[in-house]
Amino acid sequence: MSDNAILERLDQLESRVALERLVYTYAQAFDGHDRELLAEIWHDGAKLSLGDIGQYEGIDAILSGADELWSKTPHMHHWMSNPLIDIDGDTATAATALDCFVTDSESGPTQVGGLYRDRFERRNGKWGIVDRSFELHYWTPIANWVPQDGSEALQSTTA
Repeated sequence: MSDNAILERLDQLESRVALERLVYTYAQAFDGHDRELLAEIWHDGAKLSLGDIGQYEGIDAILSGADELWSKTPHMHHWMSNPLIDIDGDTATAATALDCFVTDSESGPTQVGGLYRDRFERRNGKWGIVDRSFELHYWTPIANWVPQDGSEALQSTTA
């Protein structure tokens, strides 16, 4: 195997790890209400489409949308899985399954499932999201759900 072939394979592996980290960082940032972390994963001009929840263009708009969403859903726990990532040089796409538990101000405890579709670009050596859209598969309120232990139990009794 040539040195170039090895370098290309190494770039594919390093890129895949970086792209998966972006997907998981999005989940951690939303769950932790972490604006700074959320801001780090996008490239300038990025778009976020969350269907009926909202459409956002640009990092500032995405962060404002996150603030609004956090005010309506104070608790969320994203589980991102089965990422299918395709890399082509400095661009990539991904489809990642979502299972998410939220406490919604209108619906109460709710289980959400769907699929995120992403477009990524590597700019100046750094991968970032340029377009993320969400396809809702289900939104299922869970009646009478009450956390019995852990940090959520403490927060739900003091809210």
